[in-house]
Amino acid sequence: MTADTNDLDTAQLPPPAEKSARALARARKRRSAARFWREYRTHRSGLWGLAGLILIALVAICAPLLVGADSQSVTDAPGGALEAPSGEFPLGTDQFGRSVLALLVWGARVSLTVGLLAAFLCVAIGTVVGIVAGHFRGWYSTVLMRVTDWFLVMPTLVLAIALATVMSRSIWTVILAIGVTTWPTTARLVRAQTLAVESRPYIERARALGGGHGHIMLRHVLPNVMPLVLAQTTLVISGAILTEATLAFLGLGDPTITSWGGMLQDAREAGAVSAGDWWYLAPPGLAIALVALAFTLCGRAIEAVLNPKLGVAK
Repeated sequence: MTADTNDLDTAQLPPPAEKSARALARARKRRSAARFWREYRTHRSGLWGLAGLILIALVAICAPLLVGADSQSVTDAPGGALEAPSGEFPLGTDQFGRSVLALLVWGARVSLTVGLLAAFLCVAIGTVVGIVAGHFRGWYSTVLMRVTDWFLVMPTLVLAIALATVMSRSIWTVILAIGVTTWPTTARLVRAQTLAVESRPYIERARALGGGHGHIMLRHVLPNVMPLVLAQTTLVISGAILTEATLAFLGLGDPTITSWGGMLQDAREAGAVSAGDWWYLAPPGLAIALVALAFTLCGRAIEAVLNPKLGVAK
């Protein structure tokens, strides 16, 4: 019985050659990651952007501990309406007496969530369309590219407003509206990279050895376009955050949650612009600009590392 069990365990173990190949692949990935980080560290602007994103992400994650879960309550607001900055309220209060600093911390959660998820949806759609259009020729590529061109020439904000208007007002509607209207640029870039990859000799060898369409796209094309997709993602996130703020400022966001764009909309409705209550307007606007700048700096640094020919300044 023991001998049979040992034979069964031995049969289930992968052969030494397979284990060695896996170990080599892991070691190669570790070396690539270490090499990427060494190159990335030489870009001071990228490090500043990464440090800013880490700080904002930590603030967003620790929001309940930093400002408390009841800081968004209108009925239990601790201050008076539109109080100027003071020791108790460093950034003043809103029209309901809530701390603007606390609202700013809670708004970071929504803005980052919308930016990340909308960018993921946008890049996923663009990557699939770009690879398929670049791999298949003929009417497949023609139809996909004409659809892409139609989305590309249409004003993105107008399409997002139309979707957010006809659908229910929620954070998921905003994410969907941004994701399905901003993918054409990614699709164009990925298609161009796919055409360049598929012109290489090893793609012809893969076809000659019997590799199908799925094998070539997933095992050969996708790994080679992923660096471009990664760099594009960091740039798309900043645009998604700005679009979310715009939709919220236009009153098309979810009124039950606190976001930086929603704070600007509330400030406008409260008359902060005409009254000169700068502490209600400036913090969310600066937060949006800083997060967009941080993602842009990270994206430019990643592009420079993955494609040194760009000559991006360090």
